[in-house]
Amino acid sequence: MRMRSWLLLLMLLAGAAYALQKAAPLRGEWNPEQIAPGVYVIHGPTELPSPSNQGFMNNPAFIVTDAGVVVIDPGSSVQVGEMVLARIGRITDKPVLAVFNTHVHGDHWLGNQAIRARYPDVPIYGHERVGPKVLAGAGAEWVQLMLRLTDNATAGTDIVKPDHPVVDGDTLSIGGLTYQVMNNDKAHTDTDIMLHVPELGLVFLGDNAGHGRILRLEGGSFSGNITALDNALATGATVFVPGHGPSGGPEVAQRYRDYLDTLYATVRQGFDDGLADFEIRPLLMPRLEPWQQWAGFDIELGRHISGAYLEAEAAAF
Repeated sequence: MRMRSWLLLLMLLAGAAYALQKAAPLRGEWNPEQIAPGVYVIHGPTELPSPSNQGFMNNPAFIVTDAGVVVIDPGSSVQVGEMVLARIGRITDKPVLAVFNTHVHGDHWLGNQAIRARYPDVPIYGHERVGPKVLAGAGAEWVQLMLRLTDNATAGTDIVKPDHPVVDGDTLSIGGLTYQVMNNDKAHTDTDIMLHVPELGLVFLGDNAGHGRILRLEGGSFSGNITALDNALATGATVFVPGHGPSGGPEVAQRYRDYLDTLYATVRQGFDDGLADFEIRPLLMPRLEPWQQWAGFDIELGRHISGAYLEAEAAAF
């Protein structure tokens, strides 16, 4: 009996220590926007993680069905995940049936922790490469990155990786809707999935597209990302949810596809003409005028040119 009392005391002390370490809840209302029947997106800020936004930067989404709720990309921290659950609770008291993570970048999946704490048995789906990468260090890297960029505003966030691997062509039936998994090896990363929900004419693009924001493309592929967006548009869907920025119609996928295609085609031509990557930039700037006001353009352009140049060089051999 005495041992049980000591164990209980230790558990209470551990919980108190965690509570002291855990950062404050997410500030702001962040109201869900209904973009299709039963489909809600909490459109996050388009800037990078910072103390002011507490690391919240993606587009958590959820679908409410008669049976329950499916969550897509619950965010960058336990605080964001708890906010997502609170917003779901304003709309329905139905349980969460499943979670999808669109790729390995932690700003999309570190919110898993909050969902799993409330629903211990909920399946969390992600591409089969995500789990091993998280365990190999990507998870810890993202936890530390978010702490550093937000001045510890994400403290208390633990790693809860996807535990139900999926691959291209998988079809899941959840809550009376179909979720078709789309992956073409390498796009934004080599772990991306897009989700086509045909009954709703809906595609979740993940970070294969930003809308009003240019996204990093490290370890991915320009040609693969273009193909992914071509595949998304070929579904005939009418509603598209990007990883960052406002949702909308097919133009969400098309605009980002056009940015990638314009950049990569120009860099390939410059490479074929014997130009160095720094010599291609002046040729690109007037062609990229439609995207120059998007968030992240100035940050990512140089990296994109260098990455596209290396990809063009590799494709030539």
